[in-house]
Amino acid sequence: MAQNDRELDEIVRIARAAAAIVMDVYATPFTVEMKGPGDPVTRADRDANALICSALEAAFPGEAILAEESVPAADELAARFRQERVFFVDPLDGTREFADRNGEFAVMIGLSVRGRAALGVVVMPTTGEALAARVGEGDGGFAFLEARDGSRRPLRVSSVSAPADAALIVSRSHRPKELEPLIARLGITRVVPCGSVGVKIARIATAEVDLYIHGGGGAKLWDSCAPEAVLRGAGGRFTDLSGAPIDYAGPGLKLGRGIIASNGALQDAVVAAARSELG
Repeated sequence: MAQNDRELDEIVRIARAAAAIVMDVYATPFTVEMKGPGDPVTRADRDANALICSALEAAFPGEAILAEESVPAADELAARFRQERVFFVDPLDGTREFADRNGEFAVMIGLSVRGRAALGVVVMPTTGEALAARVGEGDGGFAFLEARDGSRRPLRVSSVSAPADAALIVSRSHRPKELEPLIARLGITRVVPCGSVGVKIARIATAEVDLYIHGGGGAKLWDSCAPEAVLRGAGGRFTDLSGAPIDYAGPGLKLGRGIIASNGALQDAVVAAARSELG
């Protein structure tokens, strides 16, 4: 496991500082506002967003940043997508879970290089755990979990290869009905509800569960960049429903073609079933 990755270490530091802000708000009475239908936001989202963007700008001058709470206008968005390196920031993934105080939320910073997820950090503020990874060519990537005390251990996905034996993690608040036929086709019976895309993918990377399927809908690129890097660094795979890689080079922010994230051993079977079931 690579230990001397200054860029990754700096992003872990920034994400942990944002997580401290999130927990400061979590410990107080706070107001939940709505940016749109089903799209809550709190002071924790905005304050963590501001800290992360400021810290990234200081540490990596001139790099493009696309953050959930500070999306630029269309022309500037297109210009940032044209850069070779783009940071994708979700300052508080799982705002609904944050508001419900169930602990299932994360701070996420991902980096894409030439349109592909290359590095990711996912911090769980309530546990103090940070999952971090760099994606390499072939087996050149690595991923680790850093505990609250700073100790690190390598991350490795499970080896479950039969879909019927897999544990599927799904949204706690909005499990899409259109996925039910696919779940039945795969013979999956172990279904684990959980909030936050980042927390879901973290649980695959730590081998607690094996598979996540998202049908599309409201997810954006900042929901997937850091988790994808973590999962792939831990030996898993992350594609859209058709099996194609996620494109972080734009032109839009939405993940309209869904997600299949797995331990890798399950990916081909799940993609084939999704193509048959979902067209």
